[in-house]
Amino acid sequence: MKVVLFCGGLGTRLREYSNTMPKPMIAIGGQPILRHLMKYYAHFGHREFILCLGYRGDVIERHFVESAGGSATPPAARGVRHRTFSFPGGERGDWRVTLVDTGLDAKVGERLKSVEPYLEDDAVFLANYSDALSDLPLPQYVEHFRRQEAVASFACVRPSQTFHTVSLSDGGRVREIRPASESGLWINGGFFAFRREIFDYLRAGEDLVDEPFRRLIARDQLIGYRHDGFWACMDTLKDKQAFDDMVARGEVPWEVWRSAPGSAASHA
Repeated sequence: MKVVLFCGGLGTRLREYSNTMPKPMIAIGGQPILRHLMKYYAHFGHREFILCLGYRGDVIERHFVESAGGSATPPAARGVRHRTFSFPGGERGDWRVTLVDTGLDAKVGERLKSVEPYLEDDAVFLANYSDALSDLPLPQYVEHFRRQEAVASFACVRPSQTFHTVSLSDGGRVREIRPASESGLWINGGFFAFRREIFDYLRAGEDLVDEPFRRLIARDQLIGYRHDGFWACMDTLKDKQAFDDMVARGEVPWEVWRSAPGSAASHA
């Protein structure tokens, strides 16, 4: 299956890097987080990627030009920034990467709609925000999605942030306070699976999770897949440092290509 990666956001909560570098290109252990994520998908056999570019897309394009030895097809048409790169003998098999300029200020739903022409032959495809890593067991996740016959699915994960949830009485007395990770909350982990019908739910100017997902919910067409294993998002400098610390300790659970099969814990 093709994998759509949303790479166009401003990354404003990582101001230490965002003036010069898009978030997907911020390095963890010497490699952009984007490449870690692509290696994850490639490990499971999904090696055809469509990257939705926006802010500092030139940095991402330069990375792949250099990785491909400077060879690439020219833009598809005047005014349409579209380049395709192949990586013969690359990590976990050959990779094919298509870069599409989806606009500087576009929302995620608009970016997805922009790459619809590149998915015309795909009944099912995957997508990701490109700023989180996980040991999600992808084959089981995809199989669960196929069995449900829904239009869309996303991985539900435990929040990794350090905020606390609070329980209050009617008078405002605090009855309980606990870390978010122990609160029983589930959040959207950004690992998506879609059928082509998702494009029927997208409208101009909309994000992905707000209005389109509400339409899916109204028609009982949205599936959540609970994942109790590792998941972490690089949203702030603190998150980036946490990833770096894990690499320094040799704790890299997202590198599923180095792990024994079935090591991730997950359930539907």
